[in-house]
Amino acid sequence: QVQLVESGGGLVQAGGSLRLSCAASGRTFSSYAMGWFRQAPGKEREFVAAISASGGGTYYADSGKGRFAISRDNAKNTVYLQLNSLKPEDTAVYVCAAVPPTYDVRVSQNYDYWGQGTQVTVSS
Repeated sequence: QVQLVESGGGLVQAGGSLRLSCAASGRTFSSYAMGWFRQAPGKEREFVAAISASGGGTYYADSGKGRFAISRDNAKNTVYLQLNSLKPEDTAVYVCAAVPPTYDVRVSQNYDYWGQGTQVTVSS
């Protein structure tokens, strides 16, 4: 069992930045690729970014390319999502999740564990 707890969300103005953190329990953290998804009211959950188990590979949705950066520190069992140049359409609950290696990290159904999420609100 892997437990994930997100933090770092908040209210920012358009153009601002936030850094989200996802703290994971257990010594198996380094065996999972990790992803971030987001869900806004009335919308489907969508893929934001993912990082391989080793941290050597990163993946981004087109919406976040050039603005978002995912990283991980396996020694601290923590994954980060840096959100830059935020736009109002980025407003959503951001959720951290763990996925077994070799699975498509862009598909939410592939993930085994999910956090509760942290709210990001971007005002215009």
